[in-house]
Amino acid sequence: MKPNLVTTETVGHVGLMRFNNPEELNTLHIPMLLAMEDALTALERDRNVRVIVVTGVNDKAFIAGGNIKDLNARRALQHYNEFSETLHRVFRRFEVCNKPTIAAVNGWALGGGMEFMLTIDIRLMASEARIGLPEIKLGIFPGGGGSQRLMRQLPLCQAKLLMFTGDFLNAEEAVAMGLVNQSVPRAQLLDESLKLAHRIAEKSPLALKFLKSSMLHGADMPLTAALAHEAATISLVFDSEDAHEGCSAFVEKRAAVFQGK
Repeated sequence: MKPNLVTTETVGHVGLMRFNNPEELNTLHIPMLLAMEDALTALERDRNVRVIVVTGVNDKAFIAGGNIKDLNARRALQHYNEFSETLHRVFRRFEVCNKPTIAAVNGWALGGGMEFMLTIDIRLMASEARIGLPEIKLGIFPGGGGSQRLMRQLPLCQAKLLMFTGDFLNAEEAVAMGLVNQSVPRAQLLDESLKLAHRIAEKSPLALKFLKSSMLHGADMPLTAALAHEAATISLVFDSEDAHEGCSAFVEKRAAVFQGK
């Protein structure tokens, strides 16, 4: 495996993950996916890390998609057994990660790169970057969860338009469509992403964990069941030290100090 395909560091309570294969524009293949999974596991296990930011190492690419030469060499069962299962497992790991995640989309996020972005909680995008699902131009379609996640995050007609045409979106268009939260000049992207991550990291990590879980699982439930799930989950939060620290701090007019307990 090529070393350091993904690097990690901590900045206060924030874990910063960088995709580090610029020669191949961070395209996805098995070694890259496994490196992403290993990096996520390390940041999940680090008790000091409360929020995770993901980005690319330079100005060109966040993740430019799948490795086309690699994909072109595959056939059905080989693709399923050797690539697709790993791809979906790793993407789902990021989606269900119990810590909030932020994507700093610094450059191209195409195909699998955009599909990966759809698994991340909050997305900031460089104004110079571009995203899109151009698979249809290759005679295939989004198979890294994009055909399913996109229509759950956009009106169906908008999702179909993007996938049927394969058109790219700039940051302003992506914000207007609701696919990313904010457009930021590339030079300020990482600073703004870390600033947001630190704001979130000041909150109770336990409450954030349960809130993310409640939203993630509730989205797949009928409303009645989702409300019952929310009621049970918030009841668990009220049994935490953080909940009482937050309420006490409000009454005492001081800043809360959350410990994740």
